[in-house]
Amino acid sequence: MDVEGSVEYQQQQLELDDFDHTLSQVMDKMVSSKQELAAKLRMVLSVKRKIDDVPTQAELIQYERRLSELYSQIRDKHKQTSTLFDTYNSLLEIKELMLKETSILNSINSQFQDALTSTIGRTKLVDSLETIVKGARQKLEKVELSLMAEKKNSESLREKLTANLADQRYFSSLLKELQEECAKNERIRQAE
Repeated sequence: MDVEGSVEYQQQQLELDDFDHTLSQVMDKMVSSKQELAAKLRMVLSVKRKIDDVPTQAELIQYERRLSELYSQIRDKHKQTSTLFDTYNSLLEIKELMLKETSILNSINSQFQDALTSTIGRTKLVDSLETIVKGARQKLEKVELSLMAEKKNSESLREKLTANLADQRYFSSLLKELQEECAKNERIRQAE
């Protein structure tokens, strides 16, 4: 029985070795399959991240709305700032004119006493008044030229506004068509 036990033992040993070898092969296949699976999962996650990075139609509309709101706020702030600058410049010009007027009135007042007592004083007063009138006319011409330039600028801006409003209506209609086509595309994708 020893020989039979020994043969049986060797046969079991061979079966165990075959089993270990098969188990080792299966384990190697499992490890390589796990590695392949991990690589595929990484690839799937990468693609999923890329898909998630692409904004949906609703997100695009939300972005557009927010950008439009921000643009409106910036435009309002710019308009307010421009108005404040214009007000400041106007007040500064008024101040300069008032200082000049005060200076002229003081000059006339000081020359008036001399004009009452002598003819040379009267001549100086008349010359001074003529100079004042000439300066006032020059200032008036300058202001009128500035007014004409502002009117031309205003008319030009009005024409640009009209053109921009027409463009805005056109682009709004194009945007609406694009949104409708995108919605159709979404419905077709979901139906597939």
